[in-house]
Amino acid sequence: MTTEVRVPTLGESVTEATVATWFKKPGDAVAVDEMLCELETDKVTVEVPSPAAGTMGEIVAAEGDTVGVDALLATIQAGEGAAPAPAAAPAEAPAPAASGGSVDVMVPTLGESVTEATVSTWFKQVGDSVAQDEMLCELETDKVSVEVPAPASGVLAEITAPEGTTVDATAKLAVISGAASGAAPAPAAAAAPAASAATSGKDIANAPSAEKAMAEAGLSADLVQGTGRDGRVMKDDVARAVAAAATSTPAAAPAAAQAPRAPVAAEDASREERVKMTRLRQTIAKRLKDAQNTAAILTTYNEVDMTEVMALRNQYKDQFEKKHGVRLGFMSFFTKACCHALKEVPEVNAEIDGTDIVYKNFVHMGVAAGTPQGLVVPVIRDADAMSFAAIEKAIAEKGKRARDGKLSMAEMQGGTFTISNGGVYGSLMSSPILNPPQSGILGMHKIQDRPMAINGEVKIRPMMYLALTYDHRIVDGKGAVTFLVRVKEALEDPRRLLMDL
Repeated sequence: MTTEVRVPTLGESVTEATVATWFKKPGDAVAVDEMLCELETDKVTVEVPSPAAGTMGEIVAAEGDTVGVDALLATIQAGEGAAPAPAAAPAEAPAPAASGGSVDVMVPTLGESVTEATVSTWFKQVGDSVAQDEMLCELETDKVSVEVPAPASGVLAEITAPEGTTVDATAKLAVISGAASGAAPAPAAAAAPAASAATSGKDIANAPSAEKAMAEAGLSADLVQGTGRDGRVMKDDVARAVAAAATSTPAAAPAAAQAPRAPVAAEDASREERVKMTRLRQTIAKRLKDAQNTAAILTTYNEVDMTEVMALRNQYKDQFEKKHGVRLGFMSFFTKACCHALKEVPEVNAEIDGTDIVYKNFVHMGVAAGTPQGLVVPVIRDADAMSFAAIEKAIAEKGKRARDGKLSMAEMQGGTFTISNGGVYGSLMSSPILNPPQSGILGMHKIQDRPMAINGEVKIRPMMYLALTYDHRIVDGKGAVTFLVRVKEALEDPRRLLMDL
């Protein structure tokens, strides 16, 4: 019996995807709901689980292929078929999992829609004693960092996924064997990275494979520029350094890099620090560049007198917090003003899908939030139907979860318009970039007292510059300016929001 694996529903307005990664190959045994492959759309990454148990048959859509909804991806043959693929996974050394008293350390649950992670740091070395629940290593995903505790006490016998390795959600990281009392001293080779770190003036250990390669090549760690996390020297870094030394051509070392780097003087190179981009930062960089390459981005500016909003907030903030249990901020006023303006200029709330324009009769408001890992945009769904209190509660709750790295992918999808507040960092004016596939984003800025001409007199007023970045393919200049003026009017006279004017 043959079971077909087809492209699942990709989400609203998404009609095609690209096959990013196959986790299985023909002949591999698969279980029900085991992840077979990963698809990428312009909005989200989609996992494709196995609809049945059996053996992986033909892969119809290879990595890099573009497929539509319900397209055939692969087939699965009924029955157990070939031996499970993981038995052949560790190519360098036989896995001791089959020996008595050994426990495999597996990748923990990474969260919804997260299928892979990068091993960033090992806190233990081969031969070290470990206690149950003691932290062994740390993984990085494009959303959060995940700590991996020891599932049992014993000795760390093998590390199958060294630092810098990308692993999927079902991968084995290490093997723990024996009892803690029988722990032997760490092998001399395991102690070498620490010594190297001390001599190089860094408090991080280089990859064991790199240490071995440097020893074989007779290179000092000071002569190798590390590209691993926190500047760790990886095996590839040693290979590049050896090649550069052999050719005596400074430009030869970065030949394999994606973007050539200008030559750096030796005295400057020793003072540089190279840190690998996190997965989240790589995702942010890719999406922002895609937005620039796709949309016709234009920004229009205006300014708003915040006198009335500040007076209203000062008058009612204590009563508001006492009744609703949340502080009254400016974001609810801006969210309400934008929802009001989007009704009059619906193209700012729309998106382009091929040759169609998709108008949204609702507002799912994205609110950009800065986190230690990078910028994320949680979405407040149906913000146009929410009260001031409901908006403030949603912003506070999602903002906290964003900073804690606990947002799910679903909470960052489906936005129709975005507000970005650079004013909290002191920005006076900026040009925000679109959050695809949205067609508009409002930039808020710092409130600053400035002299203004009011009825023929110069008065000091709290002013804020507003910036609307929009996709000129769908939004004309008239619509963009009208939207920004409506936001300005609603904020300078908040009673207009109550009167729906």
